[in-house]
Amino acid sequence: MVALPELKKPMPTNRFKDQESENIVFDCGWGRLIFGNTFDDPEQLVDALRNEQRGKRNIVIYSSEPHVALSIAPQEVFLDPSHHFRLLKENYKPGPKRREGFCIRSFDARRDIDRMNQIYQSRDMVLVDPSYLREMENQGKMSLFVAEDTKTGKILGVITCLDHEKIYRDKQKGVSLWALAVDPQAIQPGIGELLLRHSAEHFFRAGREFIDLSVLHDNDQAIGLYQKLGFHKVSFFFIKHKSAINEKLYTGLIPENLLNPYAMIIINEARRRGIATEILDDELNLFSLSFGGRTIRCRESLSELTSSIALQICSDKALTQKVLQDNGLKVPRQMIVSTPEHNVEFLNKYRRIVVKPAQGEQGVGVSVDLSNPEEVELAVERARKVSETVLLEEFVAGRDLRVLVINNEVVAAAFRQPAQIKGNGVFTIRELIEKQSRRRQSATGGESSIPLDEETLRCIQAAGYTLDSIIGVGERLNVRKTANLHTGGTIHDVTDQLHPELAQACLQAAQALQIPVVGIDLIIVDDQKLKYKIIEANERPGLANHEPHPTAERFIDLLFPQTKVQNKLEYL
Repeated sequence: MVALPELKKPMPTNRFKDQESENIVFDCGWGRLIFGNTFDDPEQLVDALRNEQRGKRNIVIYSSEPHVALSIAPQEVFLDPSHHFRLLKENYKPGPKRREGFCIRSFDARRDIDRMNQIYQSRDMVLVDPSYLREMENQGKMSLFVAEDTKTGKILGVITCLDHEKIYRDKQKGVSLWALAVDPQAIQPGIGELLLRHSAEHFFRAGREFIDLSVLHDNDQAIGLYQKLGFHKVSFFFIKHKSAINEKLYTGLIPENLLNPYAMIIINEARRRGIATEILDDELNLFSLSFGGRTIRCRESLSELTSSIALQICSDKALTQKVLQDNGLKVPRQMIVSTPEHNVEFLNKYRRIVVKPAQGEQGVGVSVDLSNPEEVELAVERARKVSETVLLEEFVAGRDLRVLVINNEVVAAAFRQPAQIKGNGVFTIRELIEKQSRRRQSATGGESSIPLDEETLRCIQAAGYTLDSIIGVGERLNVRKTANLHTGGTIHDVTDQLHPELAQACLQAAQALQIPVVGIDLIIVDDQKLKYKIIEANERPGLANHEPHPTAERFIDLLFPQTKVQNKLEYL
């Protein structure tokens, strides 16, 4: 018999270590950063990665030989599909010091932490415990910068910077940037770029030699920005733990990845409760949920619990108005498109009107605030491409409010703002729209963008511009009249400020329609006097638009009340 050679322990992962410190692990609040270049023993490196708190994300950085670590625990750790980018001090070319409408300042834990976590949550990132940042604020190892709206004081973006020299006496004098996040509702261009530039210039002035960061390999938009600033790819790798929070990074493409965020928020909540899910049609975002011998099919937030009659009423805007009006609720005046003469009579009576298809969704075919017969007839033709029956409706000036009602409970409320751009004196309107569209698409999984269609052109021309016009620095321009999120609109939560009378009107509307899940769209004419008119009822409202409110939780509570969860972790 031939004796087999004894298996030997893997060689050290870092044979060229030149640091003074060893086995450096730094807590960033959202997880721990493990500096692979300070570890000699690969088993200790893997152990540090395994020691991951629930709901946090550990990352190994500066791993030059990741295959050795993976060989130790191939079922527990994986190679992160991110590129490592570096900006050398000598390659950096300064850009603009500031942008109109916002400025960059240092993070203040006392007043910025809640807003920072709101932005993180909107980007599906790990939240940070406020007490941690207050403890770290004066240590100098970690610096945070925020972009602040100069008019409102609202935080628009945030970035975290780690000074390696202060963390572990790094002889190479490097800095790494993490958790760059921009509010998906922000309309100012260049927020991420200025946060990056401010961070780089701050540390280059302090004597640091390079700035590092990671970016997912398929994030072309971010990679383009980094390369524009002078970053280049380097051959280091990131290792992560195979935890639930990282699952989509190591499992590969699964059918659920083909569904939109409005379906995935429900599927994820169902799985957290042990409810089985099955994808029935990824193009229609149709899936089934099964628990306790009961199966319910859903298309996003539309389930079998919504009756066919309720669905028919909501899908027919004229019928919706009749049912609501018969139940004592306030609605705008309306008529079905008739002859051009009758259309003009309606226009003359109300002076400003809306043209909309009687059946349709996502704002397609809707033209708002029309004031002359020629505009009306063109809008009617556009609406007829969506629905044979077209409606004329009095235009109600005011703020667009969406109220989400689930199982006779108001779960969330938000004002919706039409797609808007902000000038910087450099970019054309077309370029600003394209930049804003890319940001909205990134924030909504491709569900929201500003279409360059006839309605957008009409709004731009009504303001006296063309797509090639350059609007003034700080000038805001609404490029759509409707506040629909699918056409680039933004949403601003007001759940805690919703007046009880408005909440009661929405509950009454849901009861009149006899529908368990509905988004009630109102125009608030006068906030003080509570004047409102209900313009539509959406039988398939987007639950993901109202995070962090428990929209998916309430939806699953409705479908499977026996799985109701009493408490939810605050930091996920």
